[in-house]
Amino acid sequence: MLRFSANLSFLFLDLPFLERFAAAAACGFKGVEFHFPYAFPADEVADAARRAGVEVVLFNAPAGDWAGGERGIAALPDRVAEFRAGFDQAAAYARALHCPRINCLAGLRPAGVAQALLEDTLVANLAYAADQMAAQHGQALVEPLNSRDTPGFFLDRSAPALALIARAQRPNLALQYDIYHAQVMEGDLARSLQTHLAHIGHLQIADNPGRHEPGTGEINYPFLFRHLEHIGYTGWIGCEYVPSRGNGAETLGWMG
Repeated sequence: MLRFSANLSFLFLDLPFLERFAAAAACGFKGVEFHFPYAFPADEVADAARRAGVEVVLFNAPAGDWAGGERGIAALPDRVAEFRAGFDQAAAYARALHCPRINCLAGLRPAGVAQALLEDTLVANLAYAADQMAAQHGQALVEPLNSRDTPGFFLDRSAPALALIARAQRPNLALQYDIYHAQVMEGDLARSLQTHLAHIGHLQIADNPGRHEPGTGEINYPFLFRHLEHIGYTGWIGCEYVPSRGNGAETLGWMG
């Protein structure tokens, strides 16, 4: 049976962050995820999850100046110390939240920096992140983002992400496969999911166009959900979509 987690950076946004955990639980979610918890003490976030009875399944490592437009720093050669200090902070939150996965965002491609140096930096940082998570029996993930919504993002397709994962040679380093981003950049979703299943640590969903809930666009989610069960995917599926109406509670009919 597929397991869905509510992304609290997209759903229930009419509520303060720490109240969204209970809102997710009230809608039947057993897992939650979000972009960043760092504005709140780890014990307060852990308490919100505990009181709601939900598992925290994923969040992102610090990603630079998000409000200022940055979208990660893991591939930036001049930000290695910052990335690693941020990942240490993320790992501490993961311990407090009993969260087994942290996602690393590569960032926007800087002008004038060689492709090889960016790749080498990302591989080294991913290896560092994976080693930190191995110490607490967790995973580090890396996620391609589509370059239509995020122009200039360094890692925008599955194949180069998987190649860098292979270079890092860490068994607990995996792909965060967002079906929405993959549809925009690649398509061929069913075959891609089956081919890369062993290297996928987490899935996220939204429909295209619009990035709304399943059933609002072109992706045949009923087929993909059956396909994921058929090929044996057992991980979480994050609902990282912009609700087409309301705060998200009104958009869950697709879950059946």
